[in-house]
Amino acid sequence: MSGLTHFDAAGNAVMVDVSGKAETVREATARARVTMQPSTLAMIRAGTAKKGDVLGVARLAGIMAAKRTADLIPLCHPLPLSAVTLELAPDGEDGVEISATVKTTGRTGVEMEALTAASVAALTVYDMCKAVDRGMRVDGLRVVAKSGGKSGDFRQE
Repeated sequence: MSGLTHFDAAGNAVMVDVSGKAETVREATARARVTMQPSTLAMIRAGTAKKGDVLGVARLAGIMAAKRTADLIPLCHPLPLSAVTLELAPDGEDGVEISATVKTTGRTGVEMEALTAASVAALTVYDMCKAVDRGMRVDGLRVVAKSGGKSGDFRQE
Protein backbone atom coordinates (compact mmCIF):
# COMPACT_ATOMS: atom_id res chain seq x y z
CA MET A 1 0.00 0.00 0.00
CA SER A 2 2.95 2.34 -0.48
CA GLY A 3 2.11 5.90 -1.41
CA LEU A 4 -1.39 5.80 0.09
CA THR A 5 -1.37 7.83 3.29
CA HIS A 6 -4.68 6.58 4.69
CA PHE A 7 -3.39 3.01 5.23
CA ASP A 8 -0.89 1.63 7.72
CA ALA A 9 1.72 -1.05 6.98
CA ALA A 10 -0.87 -3.79 7.58
CA GLY A 11 -3.36 -2.22 5.17
CA ASN A 12 -5.68 -0.87 7.86
CA ALA A 13 -7.44 2.45 7.29
CA VAL A 14 -6.00 5.22 9.49
CA MET A 15 -6.44 8.94 9.91
CA VAL A 16 -3.23 10.63 8.81
CA ASP A 17 -1.21 12.27 11.60
CA VAL A 18 -0.76 15.88 10.49
CA SER A 19 0.66 17.17 13.78
CA GLY A 20 4.16 17.53 12.30
CA LYS A 21 3.01 19.61 9.33
CA ALA A 22 3.28 23.38 9.25
CA GLU A 23 0.15 25.48 9.32
CA THR A 24 -0.20 27.26 5.99
CA VAL A 25 -2.96 29.02 4.12
CA ARG A 26 -4.69 26.39 2.02
CA GLU A 27 -7.33 26.83 -0.64
CA ALA A 28 -9.11 24.52 -3.06
CA THR A 29 -11.70 24.98 -5.78
CA ALA A 30 -13.95 22.21 -7.08
CA ARG A 31 -16.45 22.30 -9.93
CA ALA A 32 -19.46 20.33 -11.07
CA ARG A 33 -22.21 20.78 -13.66
CA VAL A 34 -25.89 19.86 -13.56
CA THR A 35 -27.23 19.14 -17.04
CA MET A 36 -30.97 19.52 -17.54
CA GLN A 37 -33.69 20.24 -20.06
CA PRO A 38 -33.63 23.80 -21.41
CA SER A 39 -37.11 24.34 -19.93
CA THR A 40 -35.80 23.45 -16.47
CA LEU A 41 -32.99 25.98 -16.79
CA ALA A 42 -35.52 28.57 -17.99
CA MET A 43 -37.56 27.91 -14.83
CA ILE A 44 -34.46 28.39 -12.67
CA ARG A 45 -33.57 31.62 -14.48
CA ALA A 46 -37.12 32.94 -14.10
CA GLY A 47 -37.22 32.04 -10.40
CA THR A 48 -40.46 30.11 -10.78
CA ALA A 49 -39.46 26.77 -9.23
CA LYS A 50 -42.12 25.65 -6.74
CA LYS A 51 -39.50 25.05 -4.05
CA GLY A 52 -38.08 28.57 -4.35
CA ASP A 53 -34.75 30.12 -5.30
CA VAL A 54 -32.90 27.09 -6.66
CA LEU A 55 -29.45 28.65 -6.96
CA GLY A 56 -29.68 30.49 -3.63
CA VAL A 57 -30.72 27.39 -1.71
CA ALA A 58 -28.06 25.29 -3.47
CA ARG A 59 -25.42 27.89 -2.56
CA LEU A 60 -26.40 27.70 1.11
CA ALA A 61 -26.47 23.88 1.01
CA GLY A 62 -22.94 23.81 -0.41
CA ILE A 63 -21.64 26.13 2.31
CA MET A 64 -23.28 24.01 5.01
CA ALA A 65 -21.90 20.81 3.47
CA ALA A 66 -18.32 22.10 3.40
CA LYS A 67 -18.54 22.69 7.15
CA ARG A 68 -19.74 19.10 7.70
CA THR A 69 -17.26 17.25 5.48
CA ALA A 70 -15.50 15.49 8.37
CA ASP A 71 -18.89 14.10 9.46
CA LEU A 72 -19.41 12.56 6.02
CA ILE A 73 -15.96 11.37 4.91
CA PRO A 74 -14.58 8.99 7.55
CA LEU A 75 -10.86 9.90 7.43
CA CYS A 76 -11.16 13.67 6.89
CA HIS A 77 -9.88 15.95 9.61
CA PRO A 78 -12.37 18.47 11.00
CA LEU A 79 -11.07 21.85 9.87
CA PRO A 80 -11.77 25.43 10.93
CA LEU A 81 -12.78 26.94 7.60
CA SER A 82 -11.90 30.57 6.96
CA ALA A 83 -14.13 30.99 3.91
CA VAL A 84 -16.50 29.03 1.69
CA THR A 85 -17.80 30.56 -1.52
CA LEU A 86 -20.04 29.02 -4.12
CA GLU A 87 -20.79 30.35 -7.55
CA LEU A 88 -23.74 28.85 -9.39
CA ALA A 89 -24.46 30.13 -12.87
CA PRO A 90 -26.52 29.07 -15.86
CA ASP A 91 -24.24 27.44 -18.43
CA GLY A 92 -25.42 27.38 -22.01
CA GLU A 93 -29.04 26.42 -22.58
CA ASP A 94 -29.07 23.23 -20.54
CA GLY A 95 -27.03 23.44 -17.38
CA VAL A 96 -25.83 25.04 -14.20
CA GLU A 97 -22.09 25.32 -13.56
CA ILE A 98 -21.07 25.14 -9.91
CA SER A 99 -17.76 26.33 -8.47
CA ALA A 100 -16.93 25.93 -4.77
CA THR A 101 -13.85 27.50 -3.17
CA VAL A 102 -12.83 26.70 0.39
CA LYS A 103 -10.04 28.30 2.42
CA THR A 104 -8.39 27.56 5.77
CA THR A 105 -5.15 28.04 7.62
CA GLY A 106 -4.13 24.62 8.81
CA ARG A 107 -2.04 21.47 8.50
CA THR A 108 -4.07 19.72 5.80
CA GLY A 109 -5.81 20.74 2.61
CA VAL A 110 -9.43 21.54 1.84
CA GLU A 111 -9.92 19.61 -1.40
CA MET A 112 -12.52 17.32 0.20
CA GLU A 113 -14.43 20.29 1.58
CA ALA A 114 -14.54 21.93 -1.86
CA LEU A 115 -15.66 18.67 -3.51
CA THR A 116 -18.32 18.15 -0.86
CA ALA A 117 -19.61 21.71 -1.28
CA ALA A 118 -19.84 21.41 -5.08
CA SER A 119 -21.49 17.99 -4.98
CA VAL A 120 -24.09 18.91 -2.36
CA ALA A 121 -24.91 22.11 -4.23
CA ALA A 122 -25.43 20.02 -7.38
CA LEU A 123 -27.59 17.52 -5.52
CA THR A 124 -29.66 20.39 -4.16
CA VAL A 125 -30.30 21.70 -7.68
CA TYR A 126 -31.43 18.19 -8.60
CA ASP A 127 -33.67 17.91 -5.54
CA MET A 128 -35.33 21.26 -6.12
CA CYS A 129 -36.05 20.55 -9.80
CA LYS A 130 -36.64 16.79 -9.92
CA ALA A 131 -40.42 17.20 -10.04
CA VAL A 132 -40.12 18.75 -13.51
CA ASP A 133 -36.97 17.02 -14.80
CA ARG A 134 -35.99 13.56 -13.53
CA GLY A 135 -33.42 13.20 -16.31
CA MET A 136 -30.97 15.74 -14.88
CA ARG A 137 -27.33 14.63 -14.57
CA VAL A 138 -24.55 15.71 -12.26
CA ASP A 139 -21.31 15.64 -14.24
CA GLY A 140 -17.67 16.59 -14.02
CA LEU A 141 -17.11 16.79 -10.27
CA ARG A 142 -13.40 17.57 -9.91
CA VAL A 143 -10.80 19.67 -8.12
CA VAL A 144 -9.63 22.41 -10.49
CA ALA A 145 -7.24 24.28 -8.20
CA LYS A 146 -5.39 23.76 -4.95
CA SER A 147 -2.79 25.86 -3.17
CA GLY A 148 -0.81 25.66 0.05
CA GLY A 149 0.94 22.87 1.83
CA LYS A 150 4.03 20.85 1.07
CA SER A 151 2.77 19.52 -2.27
CA GLY A 152 2.33 23.07 -3.61
CA ASP A 153 -0.07 24.35 -6.19
CA PHE A 154 -2.24 22.39 -8.60
CA ARG A 155 -4.33 23.75 -11.50
CA GLN A 156 -6.58 21.90 -13.91
CA GLU A 157 -9.29 23.32 -16.15
